[in-house]
Amino acid sequence: MSLVDLIAQADERGLAASGLACLDRCMPLLSDDDQVLRPLWASLVVDGDWGGRLEKVRAALDATGPQGSAEDEGALLVRRMIDTAPPKRTADETREWADACSVAALRIHQLLDPAEGGTGPAGDSVDSPREGRTEGMSPLVAAELRRQTTVLELLAEHGRGGLRSALQVSTEGRRVLRAVVSRRARVRG
Repeated sequence: MSLVDLIAQADERGLAASGLACLDRCMPLLSDDDQVLRPLWASLVVDGDWGGRLEKVRAALDATGPQGSAEDEGALLVRRMIDTAPPKRTADETREWADACSVAALRIHQLLDPAEGGTGPAGDSVDSPREGRTEGMSPLVAAELRRQTTVLELLAEHGRGGLRSALQVSTEGRRVLRAVVSRRARVRG
């Protein structure tokens, strides 16, 4: 099943976790704080105050800028993910946000992929991989696509019980992206 299909079929919690996981994996471009999004993850476990926690996360990130000028486009995409997160977790708004986060996260990985020289494939489109056409995809983008798919499958299969595993998938992806950003900085420096 394609990523687009998984997003279309996901429930509100799965969509929120999917968008949040994309954001979490891309946070190294915006913040060094690995714990900044934990309140939002916790709200998914206990059906807590998503909107209130979202505002606190936004406030914590307001003073934070991009980690490096070469990643400005990526940092802007990450900031847009947090800025467009819906204050209420309704299925329609959360689906739109999760879909936009999916596209943004894939685009960020495409921009940072050393195999692509930071430019991405011709046309810079991530639509084909999301629809299941994965030929010619670079390793970093392919890994992000797998992580997005895994998160949605975990939540579809296990509901709330899949959140811990989804967070682990996200944490692994964040470490990978942080390593890529660090490597790029060393090469440039």
